[in-house]
This record gives sequence, structure tokens and C-alpha cells, in this order.
Amino acid sequence: MRVKALRVGSEVSGLHVGQSNVRRYFPRNIKEIELQLDHLRIECGLTPDFWRSEPEIHDPRLRLWLESKNHTGKACRRSIPFTMIPSGERSFKLELMARKGEHRSRHSASFASEARFV
Repeated sequence: MRVKALRVGSEVSGLHVGQSNVRRYFPRNIKEIELQLDHLRIECGLTPDFWRSEPEIHDPRLRLWLESKNHTGKACRRSIPFTMIPSGERSFKLELMARKGEHRSRHSASFASEARFV
């Protein structure tokens, strides 16, 4: 499913999942989900408003990870697209979505830039 980093002003505050994704992928009986962020796994709680009016996930660790993926400076004014891939009953893998014409590799941008100088 396609999701977006949620912004308040110039700061990332969480993840916007969207109402249609909530209805399709999130049963109302779950109170928390597990997210795999690269090599990190975290559990994030879901508020009752998640199913009603605010299909958003907020967690300080998620916020930091989302901010680390926004390394292009000017792109910070736009929503950053991600894919959220179901990987279990209440587990998802979150990945940065490749931009048009760009191929996403398994290596981070910082690793690729360091490799050029070796």
C-alpha cells in the first residue's frame, strides 16, 4: 500500500495511511502494529481515531526514521511517499518508494556515496 510521511509545518510528525488503506489492511480489534524500518522493528500503538478520522501512525522512533529518509533538502516541503508491505497479521515493512525513473537499491544513499570514495 502507498502511504506518506505526515508533515506539520516543515517537520515530519508521523505516517499518513489513508482511510481506504485502514479499511482494507487494519482490523478494528488490533491496538498496535509492528513496523520494520530497515533493520529496526518497532511497535506502534493505534488510537481509536485511527479508524475514524485520523488514519495516522505517530511514534517518536518512526518520526526519526522518516526524517532520516528525507535527505534531499528541498523535498522536505512535499509529502514523501513510502510503501507499507504487509508481512504478518499485524506487521508491516516500511520502505521509501522509488521516484519515477529511479531504481531503489538495498543500500542506503550514504553507503553508495561512501563507496565512491574508497
